Amino acid sequence: MIPGELSLRFNFRYSTEVTDELLRERTEAILDAHDVKWSIDWTLSGKPFLTSNSRFVDQVRESIRSITGLETEASTAGGTSDGRYIAPTGTELVEVGPINASIHKIDEHVLVQDLDKLSLIYEEILERVLLPETSA
Repeated sequence: MIPGELSLRFNFRYSTEVTDELLRERTEAILDAHDVKWSIDWTLSGKPFLTSNSRFVDQVRESIRSITGLETEASTAGGTSDGRYIAPTGTELVEVGPINASIHKIDEHVLVQDLDKLSLIYEEILERVLLPETSA
């Protein structure tokens, strides 16, 4: 038996190296090349963004180092970010949070002491940004 119709959902997660328009064109070209009768309802939930090195990024790194002693590196390993809603405003965007090995799993949790450190990191970031002449 060959089905007469197929319905599916997919989610493109893409970098700033391509655009949603390019992904649409490529997808449609593949379908057209195979002589497939198709219909797609495209929805864009947010565009990718890239945070460049800046004084703000340095202030965040310095704050984390000051509180934890850890050196940091920029990473997109966290997956989809709500920052996609903020980045288009032109605001510098850095996401900082606790290490969370249970993220998006049953019984997701973080250590209380990590939350305590995180609040100190946030406080120091604010001090460095708002009171740069007094920061370390």
